[in-house]
Amino acid sequence: MHSNFIKCGMYGWCLEILWTGLHSLINHEPKLMGVSSLRMFPIYGMAALLSPMSKALKKCRTMTRGLIYMVCIFAVEYTSGMYLKKRNCCPWDYSDAPCQINGVIRLDYAPVWFLTGLFYERILKDP
Repeated sequence: MHSNFIKCGMYGWCLEILWTGLHSLINHEPKLMGVSSLRMFPIYGMAALLSPMSKALKKCRTMTRGLIYMVCIFAVEYTSGMYLKKRNCCPWDYSDAPCQINGVIRLDYAPVWFLTGLFYERILKDP
């Protein structure tokens, strides 16, 4: 579990930097800066909890597994976001975005979290 936590934290950071870098590309920013926060590592590391869940769900359809992962990721994002927001240290703020809830989750990111859950399922598979 410990090594999966590290692996998930690192993958999460990389995915976030790629994602924010893509936003730079779309906004025609020539530096293509991707950003993250040190606070995100333990949040992304919690994706290691998907490993035992994926074993329990392995006979379910891809759509079902993806939806369950998406809901779990939204739950962790919301809970951690509200916790950090109350302490004035949340590294993200979706307040100005459409389909946001309390500025900490964006419902339009549902397809991203669906695919991210399935991605983590693949990287957490036992060799």
